[in-house]
Amino acid sequence: MRNRSLIRTGRLPALALATVLLAGCAMGPDYRAPELALPDEWPEHVMLSAEARQEWQSWWSRFEDPSLDRLVERAVDDNLDIRLQLARIEEARARLGLARAEQLPSVGAQAEASRERTPGTASPLGQSSTGNLFSLAGVLNYELDLWGRLDREREASEALLEQSEFARDAVRLNVIADVVATYFDLRNAERQLRITEETVASREETYRIEQIRFDSGETGELALRQAQSELETTRAQLPGQKQRVRMLEGALAILVGMSPAELMDELDFGDTQLADIVLPDSVPAVLPSSLLQRRPDIRSAEAGLIAANASIGVAEASRLPTLNLGGFLGTAAGDSSDLFTTAAQTWGLSATVMGPLFDFGRSRSRVETAEALAAQAEVQYRATVNQAFNEVRNALVIFETSGERIEATRAQVEALARTLELAEVRYREGFVGFIELLDAQRALLSAELALSEAMRDRLTATATLFKALGGGWEAEA
Repeated sequence: MRNRSLIRTGRLPALALATVLLAGCAMGPDYRAPELALPDEWPEHVMLSAEARQEWQSWWSRFEDPSLDRLVERAVDDNLDIRLQLARIEEARARLGLARAEQLPSVGAQAEASRERTPGTASPLGQSSTGNLFSLAGVLNYELDLWGRLDREREASEALLEQSEFARDAVRLNVIADVVATYFDLRNAERQLRITEETVASREETYRIEQIRFDSGETGELALRQAQSELETTRAQLPGQKQRVRMLEGALAILVGMSPAELMDELDFGDTQLADIVLPDSVPAVLPSSLLQRRPDIRSAEAGLIAANASIGVAEASRLPTLNLGGFLGTAAGDSSDLFTTAAQTWGLSATVMGPLFDFGRSRSRVETAEALAAQAEVQYRATVNQAFNEVRNALVIFETSGERIEATRAQVEALARTLELAEVRYREGFVGFIELLDAQRALLSAELALSEAMRDRLTATATLFKALGGGWEAEA
């Protein structure tokens, strides 16, 4: 076995005391949350509990649509983007386990067997010899964290794990919001298709009546051809609307993680009507930071800032010497039968100090790189916060105006429906021409389609507000 340097046992207590005192010195700045001008007090960095996350992330159930609930549940389980984030969390968790293990000693075993010939020219007696050597030992190695490098690495790994978990939450929230919005788009497209189909049926009846009147000589060919052209114009809208329904079905299927085989089958997302979807009763009227702090993208950005800040300490500590302690205890003999005897016992202690002397700026560049990355992470964090508040502000405005749009469009539909009734009566009595009747029919169809879009936009605005607030809100008592 190779010779190892020994440390006299009388010096071990002093060495241990010195290393304990030095181990309390951690290089690099401690993390402090950036100061931000928020409309309310910003809470300290916290790791949300699973219960709190679930409470804020089940917001889609407020629409009380079983079909939507099933789609969201499947998306959470099968969406490929979410599954990718879960794999990244496992990677971050493994890296954290490695960082924690680096702070602990490593214990290994070493076994060696050799046969060696010593020439006479190298022997004190001038005679050559051949001998065996067998050894078995346990080896202990431990790096004392004098400057807190290992502790900073563990701190960075913990923050990166949190960043991965919050990134997963952000992706999950985005996927759910996309599922909800696409589902509302699909229901709107289905409603518009039904409206157009009903209008086509009405136009067919109008054309049939005009054909009878033309055959009996009560009206001219112009009115007949106007009725026919209006029928064909309305029919021409059906293929595009059917195509839109099918494409939205495919987009929704991709979001919920359907397989290629399922995509090629007939897709069935239930028979919920757009008007049957329930809107939540109340929404917040201000920008509460207590709600906004639950946004996972902000928490992910903050965790990234914490990791970048800890990396500065890692880089600074890497410029200083490292102290590694080692020891072994084992047995060695020239004959295997003599192993594990008292005479064959062997042991040793060692201490190794190693550090850079001249690296021509490599260490300093690493520190500057870490500081630059931390500065970038802080800018990213501030930008994420600003973007989040702006998204909430815009979502509140859109939510309020979408409600006003529904009321105005519904009143327009009611007025146009009454106009069409009067136009039909006056046309039968001969007071207005057929073109006036067609104008009333076109206006009503356009208003009904616009009302369907307004209802869709109202539901989508609600989902957008849920997403902007980090998942949802609790109704006021």
